[in-house]
Amino acid sequence: MKKIISWRYPARLTFFRMDDRLLLISIGVIVGLSSGLAAIGLNRSLVFMLEGLHHLRHQWWAFLLPAAGAMASALFLDKIMKEGAGHGVPEVIYSVSRYGGLLRFRSSFSRLISSCLTIGSGGSAGPEAPVVMSGAAIGSTIARFFNLNDRQRTTLVGCGAAGAIAGIFNAPLTGIIFTMEIILGEWSMVNIIPIAVASVAGAEVSRLLQGNSIAFESSGFHITGVDLFASLGLAVVAAFASILLTRSLRRMHGVSAKVRVPLWVRAAIGGCAVGLLGYVVPEVLGEGYHSIHAMIQGVFKGGIGIAALAFFAKILATSLTLGWGGSGGVFAPCLVIGSFAGLAFHRLLVFGFPSAMLVNEGCFALLGMAGLISGILQAPLTGIFLILEITGSYEVMLPLIIVSAISTTITHYFEPASFYHKDLKERGELLRPGTDSRVLADISIREVLERDCISVSPHMLLRDFLYLLKQSTRNYFPVEDDDTGQFLGMIELKHVRPYLFNAVMYDTVFVEQIMDSNPATVHYEDNLSDVLETMDARRCFSMPVVSNNRFMGMVSKATLLDKYRDELNVQTSQAF
Repeated sequence: MKKIISWRYPARLTFFRMDDRLLLISIGVIVGLSSGLAAIGLNRSLVFMLEGLHHLRHQWWAFLLPAAGAMASALFLDKIMKEGAGHGVPEVIYSVSRYGGLLRFRSSFSRLISSCLTIGSGGSAGPEAPVVMSGAAIGSTIARFFNLNDRQRTTLVGCGAAGAIAGIFNAPLTGIIFTMEIILGEWSMVNIIPIAVASVAGAEVSRLLQGNSIAFESSGFHITGVDLFASLGLAVVAAFASILLTRSLRRMHGVSAKVRVPLWVRAAIGGCAVGLLGYVVPEVLGEGYHSIHAMIQGVFKGGIGIAALAFFAKILATSLTLGWGGSGGVFAPCLVIGSFAGLAFHRLLVFGFPSAMLVNEGCFALLGMAGLISGILQAPLTGIFLILEITGSYEVMLPLIIVSAISTTITHYFEPASFYHKDLKERGELLRPGTDSRVLADISIREVLERDCISVSPHMLLRDFLYLLKQSTRNYFPVEDDDTGQFLGMIELKHVRPYLFNAVMYDTVFVEQIMDSNPATVHYEDNLSDVLETMDARRCFSMPVVSNNRFMGMVSKATLLDKYRDELNVQTSQAF
């Protein structure tokens, strides 16, 4: 029994005490394997649903299939799992920012089931973000099982996300970069090693069960200077497509929120609209990977008009699916929309400049995918390595970098936060490690409270107060009611200074006559960032903390700075 209990606390074992990274690497392998299996489970379930419903797609009522799937997904999440709709990545980022990666166990499978219902029935969404949520929740659950601390749990959440991405795309490098760039928001050596091991484990389990195949294999491209120049234009197109998709998704959320009906009804309305849109443009249904295959191989049928129509239709279908309550992510839609943008741009160039020696249009579809992913996620490295790994087209490295970098830059100018971070940033909940807001968020008012203050009576004579002042080292004195003890105001050294050299006033002035009866006060629940802003605005160095109209102590910039440095050292420490 004692031996079993010791394995619940592996951090206490002598072997792991030598180097905590060994502990995280060992458990990271388990998390990576589990996340990879979750990714494969979702992948197989989607194939099963899509094939099972394929023969129904030709029925006149087939437009109801996405509605039924989205409705079932919303009911499952809302009534059974008690979770909100969406892709889940912002929830993972928020848990890492505020709660040390604490996620519920049920999140490890709830998004898999809900996204499978939505996407498998024809909804326009992707399975990647839900599987990231699942992998992160698996990492969090395993960390709790082994009783690891917040920092170790955060690393295992990253391991789960990396293993999931690596497993579903067979792309271990992308798993690492996505996690560091988007989920954790920091490049720390102590995190990279276990996350890299977990990513490899996720990719290996995928290769073992599904084969070592490339998702969108291409036939090879010969890049010239003309293509590099043309990629500049494609980067601009991809950036504006990213902005259009981001704003369309958010606008659709706003519109659906105004419809006063249950969530499952809204999801059904959105799914029904997607089903009807699918009659006109079938490419909008599902995750759309079959369209990407055709475009990269250069066999997509249809001219510029069809590609442009599919581009806008996919944006609309994705907004209707996710904005109205369906479950799924934006990774796959971004790949489809980006490939349509690249294809349409290439065909427009060929039409306008028929003598230009451009590379095959499949290459531009590929570059468009990188531009959309980089733009909407504002993560250029994720975009570059994802496309390299899922297409195997390493010869397009140079235009890929150009498109990803420029698309990210332009999108950032119009949308300062990425799609995953925007809502969190607007709510003030995006707290990255080592940043000012994150450091202050981890310090409470109680931790910096100065209690060695001397309270004075409002009826105290100035002479008596000056005597008290000589005995004290503080510049601030709270004034409290003699009978009730209630806080009445503050008296500062600067309030007394005009009377110091006028002895006549010593026995005629009372404290209540010179005190500040309406000082700015702080409450225990206040955010220290807001407290510091108030101090700066009022040009003061200390503020009284008041609770239930009683003086509790003072908060000063000097004490806060000492605590700030300690907390910053802890957060940026290289040791676990």
